[in-house]
Amino acid sequence: MLIKLNKDNVPLYVQLTRLNKPIGILLLLWPTYWALWIASNGRPDLLVFIVFTLGVVMMRSAGCVINDYADRKIDQQVERTKLRPISAGQVAPIEALQLFAVLVFVSLLLVLLMNPLTIWLSAGGVVLAVLYPFMKRHTHLPQVFLGMAFGWAVPMVYAAQTNSVPPIAWLLFVATVIWAVVYDTMYAMVDREDDLKIGVKSTAILFGELDKIMIGFFQLLFFITLLIIGQKAELGTAYFISLGIALLFAIYHQYLIKDRDEAKCFNAFLNNNWLGLVVFVGIVVDYSMR
Repeated sequence: MLIKLNKDNVPLYVQLTRLNKPIGILLLLWPTYWALWIASNGRPDLLVFIVFTLGVVMMRSAGCVINDYADRKIDQQVERTKLRPISAGQVAPIEALQLFAVLVFVSLLLVLLMNPLTIWLSAGGVVLAVLYPFMKRHTHLPQVFLGMAFGWAVPMVYAAQTNSVPPIAWLLFVATVIWAVVYDTMYAMVDREDDLKIGVKSTAILFGELDKIMIGFFQLLFFITLLIIGQKAELGTAYFISLGIALLFAIYHQYLIKDRDEAKCFNAFLNNNWLGLVVFVGIVVDYSMR
């Protein structure tokens, strides 16, 4: 018998979707907005802006639900996650699947307002969102799959705004994947000891003692990619100044993770929000000055 969604469980659904912790929404929004502003030469279509803003909220929420469903037994073994609604027994697994279905359905209704190319591309986004939670069982690269899931909004927003997906859209997609590897490895450093005990894989475990060096390497790749994007999009001084400020944030993140302190690694992860915001502001200011 199916369990219907319960209005009394709304506070639990908020926890399950992480709407009370919007950092994931913001980390997904910034690359989406970078792409939208560049694709539109600083004049985004209002409907596209609204649809993708709401779509990011819906799909990130859906991703959190399916992640907790997939990890419901693992979460019980990790101190930080054992009180999540499914692992704590407050929300039934089938109830979570129904909530996931509702969120994906709402996202589908939103994307149906876009052109056919965007609608076709949306299928890839759903597949990536569903696959990501299971990657930590089979590969040390779940952070790459997270980046692909987060970055898929980039080609979609280009398709919605321009009805095409040019090479620069894929450069932005690559930048988003690289950035996700950076900040989610910082996040994975927080859970590394628990993950090793229960057999969950991550880039933090894969990199081992080279974790800080590898994060630095991917930070460098990220900024090189952003520089190339700036040149391809013919962005100006404001954008490149924003990259300089963003670089200072990246250096600060290296400072935070230098001792591998769990609380500071988590703060480094959270602080990536400001890096993404700074890049977005640089793009907006650059186009507004033309």
